[in-house]
Amino acid sequence: MKQYLRTLMAVFVAGVVSTGCANQEGDVVDMQAAAVRSDAMLDAVFQAIQPEVRWTHSFTSMGMCEVTRRRVVITDISAERRGNFLGVVERFWRKSGYRMTAVNNNSEFPAIYARTSDGFRVSLRIGGKGQAFFQVDTPCVQESEVADSTSRATAPMYDGVEFIPRPNIHSDFWSAGAPEVAASRS
Repeated sequence: MKQYLRTLMAVFVAGVVSTGCANQEGDVVDMQAAAVRSDAMLDAVFQAIQPEVRWTHSFTSMGMCEVTRRRVVITDISAERRGNFLGVVERFWRKSGYRMTAVNNNSEFPAIYARTSDGFRVSLRIGGKGQAFFQVDTPCVQESEVADSTSRATAPMYDGVEFIPRPNIHSDFWSAGAPEVAASRS
């Protein structure tokens, strides 16, 4: 009986993974198409952020049936501007029809999380030194190869995540009030 249940479960899981998700037109979506959609979602939010910030690609990861795309902001976003930054992103995601799923109001490491109507999960987290991290996790889709993003980064590309520096690009708006800015005016 246990063997039968294991076999049945394996067949069920394989069926779910192999069929993937269908989009609203009923077409099966594969990992590459989901990654392209993730890139478009990230491109759109970065276009909505004004004045613009500079960013670079972080690593893409793939599970059995999902893809995660990441971007790291290299513009120095001062502690005084982080609330503005998160607000711009949150308003854009709400306007785009995303549903907010969680908000972390921690003063040092705030974050917002949202979900699209078709199951894509997006997040913006502020990490050490105020570095902003964007991430899109796709829903489970049909397995396929996934190419690198074709979106052009606005900051230099780095070999490997461990080489992405802390924020080091100044913005007259986003970096306002940052210690380096205050020290340079003295």
